[in-house]
Amino acid sequence: MSIVITGATGHLGRLVIEGLLTAGVPAGEIAAVVRDKDRAADLAERGVELRVADYNAPETLRGVFAAGDRVLLISSSEVGRRVAQHGAVVDAAREAGVALLAYTSILGGPDADFDLAAEHKVTERLIAESGLPYTFLRNGWYHENYTEHLAPVLEHGTVIASAGEGRVASAARADYAAAAVAVLTGEGHEGKAYELSGDVAWSMAEYAAEVAAQSGKDISYTDVPAERHLAVLTGAGVPEPMAAILVDVDAAVGRGRLAGTTGDLARLIGRPTTPLADAVSTGLRG
Repeated sequence: MSIVITGATGHLGRLVIEGLLTAGVPAGEIAAVVRDKDRAADLAERGVELRVADYNAPETLRGVFAAGDRVLLISSSEVGRRVAQHGAVVDAAREAGVALLAYTSILGGPDADFDLAAEHKVTERLIAESGLPYTFLRNGWYHENYTEHLAPVLEHGTVIASAGEGRVASAARADYAAAAVAVLTGEGHEGKAYELSGDVAWSMAEYAAEVAAQSGKDISYTDVPAERHLAVLTGAGVPEPMAAILVDVDAAVGRGRLAGTTGDLARLIGRPTTPLADAVSTGLRG
């Protein structure tokens, strides 16, 4: 049996593998599913098994999984193509008879009412209908969605969003990775859906104040209408389909859809979630 991570060379995948190794899982019992072996050469050097496959080529997924494997399906980054891609992984996992299929879904699951959730909801249904033992890791927002893009905030002195006074219970990407490690190495998680979010929900105004305090600059929050926000994002080079998704997420934030603090994440990882202030500090150093 192996613990198999799909999308293993992405930010989250690498953190999960690092977490597994730190937890004492032998490298030889970890398999990384990758499209390009060269991008995973460092993992191979550490003894992690590489299995080459592509979400977009279902035939390459046959034989990637084995009976008894515990698999983490990290959701694809290709919005609009996820259902077919994830479905191919689910089919391959079912044919192999894996012991567990864990999936990085989205906070709220079937109750999430924003556009980015649509493909996650379909994927959850496909997994539930597959007959496989499964766990849904319904990840909330990452701190890094904001703190990895501080340059324009510092340049213009403002956080521009269309979220009103809505709050976001985000957590660090490493926190979500630690939750995946806990599920993949633990017992009793089959058939469960975890609503994962940070311990503290914050507003955009509070985020701007935190950046200001740590940077020593005058940073404010500018709340703009959705149409203006879309224009700002596309003007900054964000492709319009992705910009529209980001604006829609801000609307969901305004409705309180990403503010839930269930405590599931802290309970899974056995510690408080990483404070936003820590991520801001890292973002400013980067």
